[in-house]
Amino acid sequence: KGTIHLFRKSQRSLVGKLTHEFRLVAADRRSWKILLFGAINLICIGFLLMWCSSTNSIALTAYTYLTIFDLFSLVTCLISYWVMMKKPSPVYSFGFERFEVLAVFASTVLAQLGALFILKESAERFLEQPEIHTGRLLVGTFVALFFNLFTMLSIRNKPFAYVSEAASTSWLQEHVADLSRSICGIIPGLSSIFLPRMNPFVLIDIAGALALCITYMLIEINNYFAVDTASAVAIALMTFGTMYPMSVYSGKVLLQTTPPHVIGQLDKLLREVSTLDGVLEVRNEHFWTLGFGTLAGSVHVRIRRDANEQMVLAHVTNRLYTLVSTLTVQIFKDDWIRPTLSSVPIANNILNLSDHHVIPMPPLKAADNLNPVTSTPAKPSSPPPEFSFNTPGKNMNPVVLLNTQTRPYGLGFNHGSAPYSSVLNQGFGIPGMGATQGFRTGFTNVPSRYGTNARGQPRP
Repeated sequence: KGTIHLFRKSQRSLVGKLTHEFRLVAADRRSWKILLFGAINLICIGFLLMWCSSTNSIALTAYTYLTIFDLFSLVTCLISYWVMMKKPSPVYSFGFERFEVLAVFASTVLAQLGALFILKESAERFLEQPEIHTGRLLVGTFVALFFNLFTMLSIRNKPFAYVSEAASTSWLQEHVADLSRSICGIIPGLSSIFLPRMNPFVLIDIAGALALCITYMLIEINNYFAVDTASAVAIALMTFGTMYPMSVYSGKVLLQTTPPHVIGQLDKLLREVSTLDGVLEVRNEHFWTLGFGTLAGSVHVRIRRDANEQMVLAHVTNRLYTLVSTLTVQIFKDDWIRPTLSSVPIANNILNLSDHHVIPMPPLKAADNLNPVTSTPAKPSSPPPEFSFNTPGKNMNPVVLLNTQTRPYGLGFNHGSAPYSSVLNQGFGIPGMGATQGFRTGFTNVPSRYGTNARGQPRP
């Protein structure tokens, strides 16, 4: 028997969660207009599909798929309103903006799948062309054209408007732009409509309606039924060419790539950050597109030990926030400290090099204060440094070699080329064979001798 939880909330099903979120969106009056257009769209799609069946026209079917795409765009607009109402949660810490990107990607991919289906059906019709009835062909064309344009121009669809401007131009837009430049050269007043480039959705609606009108006239005049299949292929290719750049752009956003048009600006800002007072290094930077028009990023900044962390954090955030709205900055100080030797009394018997070759020194730090990975002493109050020095023998106690000459500021050492393995194996260093590094000391005016001959005997 399990434990009885008196105040435990009941788990809602997936349908219950979707119903709750739909009620949340429907409570906003701005969504009523979208819901009304969605209902009219469903009615229009039903009539168009019946007319496609009665006329046996695959070109009208391809044009009807554009009306179905309008329904997807209305759903995307509702998702955009829902995203604005939702706040970030522990599960979705960056918010719900990526749902807009996913909706646009799914809509454009489904439109391309519909175009591929039309191409497959058209290939079959080229082998055996059926008879086309033109009774309701022209009526269905104008009904679909009117509703598509009315939907696109009446509702401000922020996700698709952003993608249509940010994505690369389609081949249909490029050809129309070349034609528009020629027309605007004759009539300059049309430059505000045709230039710099037309809306891709409005353009494909007009081009598809023009293809259906040509189909209607050729069938009525010459009973040339194959033109219906050719028009269907043209509409499918225009649909695929228009949706493909948008799918690529939204797919790159889903893959968290850095937008190409902001790479130069980001490099400039990072160079400015690296020149700030106290900043030693900027590394591990990563920037990506979180949603349409929203850039997120993270960066690690290494600063001096005497720098003010809060001041550097404020300056770095102020520089990058102009471009990166969601920013994570990790600041750590350069905590590496060079080890030094403390002064200890020197016994009289160690001045003779023949008696003692090496002088063991007390350990610099406790073993528990040393980081086993790096030679940097670990600090509990600050994160461990992300760098290490490739210093052989870093865990060994240092040794001091004696010198007979009097030095006012410490002892001098030979820097030989003896391998470290000899020191590690024997446990002591032999003067003359070369100590690999010198250590400063506070002893002054200490007579000593250093160096040996080839046989290891002290020099006179």
